[in-house]
This record gives sequence, structure tokens and C-alpha cells, in this order.
Amino acid sequence: MRRLLLLPLLAMPLLVPSGPTLAQPGPIQVQQVWSRAAPQGRVGVLYMTVTDSGAPDQLVGVDTPIAEKAELHESVAEGGVMKMRPVAAAPVEPGKPLVLKPGGYHVMLMGLRRTLKAGDEFPATIRFAHAGAVSVTAHVAKAGAAAPPSAEMGRGSGAMSH
Repeated sequence: MRRLLLLPLLAMPLLVPSGPTLAQPGPIQVQQVWSRAAPQGRVGVLYMTVTDSGAPDQLVGVDTPIAEKAELHESVAEGGVMKMRPVAAAPVEPGKPLVLKPGGYHVMLMGLRRTLKAGDEFPATIRFAHAGAVSVTAHVAKAGAAAPPSAEMGRGSGAMSH
């Protein structure tokens, strides 16, 4: 009888997730995560919308296995010319969505490890100064696209919260 009682206790560690769980409900919402088609070895881009219903935060980085390096950038107009520059962080304020889009904040994916084709998906981890990490799935649109590949992108399709 003692053996039967001990067996469920031994199996308990298998039921408890190991390590941090990245996509938990919370004040930070990451939605409409998308990219554009791009060839392997070249530069890609990542866009998204971040909303915050809690305390102010900052988007401080992105990790993805499909690129050697991911950098947060901002496009700005200087003297009538659009320029792109790396930034250390982007502000995330309650009630004011941070939209990473063409011509504004965006993530440069340098040294793509594989070709990104329209219709593909890939994982990314979005890092925040206070909220921690949020795992998402990016959807790839055609090259030159100005908007996400589908207007249906919302909860459960490239969206995660923390």
C-alpha cells in the first residue's frame, strides 16, 4: 500500500513546469507580431503592437533563433531625410500602445539563419525591463508589405501576454 501512495509523489515533478513560464497573463500584451519575407543571410524586420495596462515599462530587447542578432531601431526624420538608428529601449506606457511599424520603431533581424517566406512563422521572445520576457509567434508577410499578413491576427495568433 505504501508503494501505491509513493508513486504519485514521485510523478509530481513531471507535472510541474520547469523553469520560468514566459507567456503568462499580465499587464503587458504583445499582438500583431509580423515580419516580411527576406532571404537567408540578409536583414529582416520584426513589427508588433505592445499594450500595457499596468505600470510603465520599456521594451529592451528581442531574441529569436532565426537571426544572429536582433536590435531595436527607430526611424526618424532628420533634415527631411529618414534615418534609422539603434535605441536601447522603447517606452511602454499604460493606455498608449507602442506600435512597432514601418517608419517608426522596429526590430532589425541581422544575419537571417534561414529564408523567410510569406506564410512562414517563427518564434521570438520580447524582453521588457520590468515585466520580463514574453514568447510570441511572428507571421511572415510578403516582401515590402506595409501591414500584417492578416487582419485576423489577434489573440491566439501571434499574441501573447505577460
